[in-house]
This record gives sequence, C-alpha cells and structure tokens, in this order.
Amino acid sequence: MPLLDLASGNSVWRGLDYYEEKKVKDWKQIGQDIYSGTVKGTDLYHIHLDIGHPRRSTCDCPFAAGHRVICKHMVALYFTVVPGSAENFRKQVEQWEKEEEEEERQHLEELERYVKSLTKTELQQQLLSLLIEQEEKRYW
Repeated sequence: MPLLDLASGNSVWRGLDYYEEKKVKDWKQIGQDIYSGTVKGTDLYHIHLDIGHPRRSTCDCPFAAGHRVICKHMVALYFTVVPGSAENFRKQVEQWEKEEEEEERQHLEELERYVKSLTKTELQQQLLSLLIEQEEKRYW
C-alpha cells in the first residue's frame, strides 16, 4: 500500500471515513493502475490516481492542488477502486495494535522484574531521584 505509506495519518483515516460514507461519486479506470474519479467533500473534487506512482496523483482540493501530497480524497478513491484494500488496512492496524499491546505488556513485565531485583536502599535512592527530578521539572 505505497499510496497509504505516503499519506499522513489524518489523510488515511479521513479518506477511510469518506470511503465508508460513500463520498466517491464516480470513477473509471483510464490505464493500468490509473484511475480518475470525483469525491464529494466541501465541493466536488476531481482526482487523478496513479497507484503505481502515487506521487503522480493529483486532486484539485485546497490541500493537494499544486502539491505532491496524498489527500483524503485520493485515499477514498484508492479504497474504492482496490477491492479489499480498506479491509486489509483495518486488519493491518489491528495487527499493529496487538503488537503494540504485546510490547507494552513485555515492557511492564521487565520493569516489574527490575524493581523486584532492587534492594530496599536502591529502591529508596531511585524513588528519591525521581521525586527530585519531578520537582525540578515543576519549576521549569
């Protein structure tokens, strides 16, 4: 999904919303991996989408017009013309979230093991250092 990799997170999520809200009004394939379509936003925007070379894609919305960026309208059209792409994106996000949760769980376990390995004196020193650090941050 190179097109999605080039888009900002906001453009991807808003584009997914536009796709799900069926704001893509029409589209046609005009070449291999090249599409043209219109998406209803504040106005009706015209998109030229080149999936093989996403930076060649254009949209006449204020965000993308004259810039080499991927906007939410392009993302909405992409999800529309590539069957299963929206579902694949959601599955990928779910996988990332599961991986993040697992990493966080492992990190907390490591912290717990570390704290349990400290002596009472070491714990007191660590706590005092953290409290002093917090006090210093409060005054800056």
